[in-house]
Amino acid sequence: MTNDISGFGLRARLIASRTFPAGITLTQLADDTDPLDLPEIVVAETAMGVNGDLLSWSKANPVVVVLAVIPNSEDDRNLGILLEANRVAKGKQGARDAITVTVVYPDGRTKTVSGGTITTGRPGQSVTSAGRMKSKPYTFAFEGLSGQ
Repeated sequence: MTNDISGFGLRARLIASRTFPAGITLTQLADDTDPLDLPEIVVAETAMGVNGDLLSWSKANPVVVVLAVIPNSEDDRNLGILLEANRVAKGKQGARDAITVTVVYPDGRTKTVSGGTITTGRPGQSVTSAGRMKSKPYTFAFEGLSGQ
């Protein structure tokens, strides 16, 4: 039996408490960078005591999720709206959205991250040296994690 590891059909449902309270579904994912990335997280740190004893302690860290979408797509426009709504500037209050994302994998498994915020994104369109528009990664940080 083979293990199908295809990403075809991947989608994400994003709910932002103020900007998109009804939620949006993201399906227009990038092809020139990782469309979904969940970088490793540090759950504990260690050190050695003066006499060589191993010490360890738990460490809380956010769960980071990066979603990269096709430039100028509807998904890019929506995530751009979310980024701008949460950007603060002189005389501009941010939306302070509480964000939840549920990723649905092609095999039906889901992973939900909650209690999050958007942390980075490109405020405009970049172009690669090959002459094509650069895919747009949007980075989020979350407190909660559940699912398979």
